[in-house]
Amino acid sequence: MNTTSTETLKHPLEEYLRVDRLPHIWCPGCGLGMILGALLRSIEKNKLDIDKTALISGIGCTGRAAGYVKMDSFHVTHGRPLPFATGLKVAKPDLKIIVLNGDGDLAAIGGNHFIHAARRNVDMTVVCVNNFIYGMTGGQLGPTTPTKAQTTTSRQGNAEHPFNLPFLAGACGAVYVARWTASHVRQMERAFSEALNKKGFSFVEIISPCPTYYGRMNEQATGLDQMRYYSYHSTVKHGANLADIDITADGQIIVGKFIDIEKPYFPLPQGETDGK
Repeated sequence: MNTTSTETLKHPLEEYLRVDRLPHIWCPGCGLGMILGALLRSIEKNKLDIDKTALISGIGCTGRAAGYVKMDSFHVTHGRPLPFATGLKVAKPDLKIIVLNGDGDLAAIGGNHFIHAARRNVDMTVVCVNNFIYGMTGGQLGPTTPTKAQTTTSRQGNAEHPFNLPFLAGACGAVYVARWTASHVRQMERAFSEALNKKGFSFVEIISPCPTYYGRMNEQATGLDQMRYYSYHSTVKHGANLADIDITADGQIIVGKFIDIEKPYFPLPQGETDGK
């Protein structure tokens, strides 16, 4: 005789999620769910102490992630996650600090904080979810929007040269720099794990679909269309010259691990003088 189990199935990451706040607000096809899942699996695999881990985010689609995780999390003002995270690290140097930013949050209003946190080599892991656009406020042009790409404020195509975020992070002093897309789930997980275990400023850029605005306006109307684009147009080049990995609307996306070095970091653990 067939029987139906009444046992409630649990999400495999329920230990790390505030399930009472689900379902999330992200649009169908958005890459943020996959990215947050990969980050939480990396936290789990590395057996990080949740009581000594903090996640900081700013404003925008990515910023909502802080409200979904079951750990100390801070949803701060636009562009200010990095100075907040720096202050938290100075006050509580034993904490593992993770910053989850969107591209506009990190590289526009937060750009000055980004370059100085990298320059100081502050001991934190920074993940930038780059969807090339301001997705929550109307699909406007952002600091990483590829040249020629259409947005609600660049209807004839973007004429400005976008930031190359891995190049910027590396030039400012980051000790770990990688870029993957949302379609590279295993590589993304591995990069998160490596970044979390790095002492100093580690930076991972994830190119993520936004079908609602960027995709719809650039002939990639669904999340699946954007994921296909990433699969067909991504080229893995570990250790690539960062000056050569700009992204254009119709060009290749260079992905891989670009920098993995050791050097003194800030703040130094109590009793140490060289950051090692």
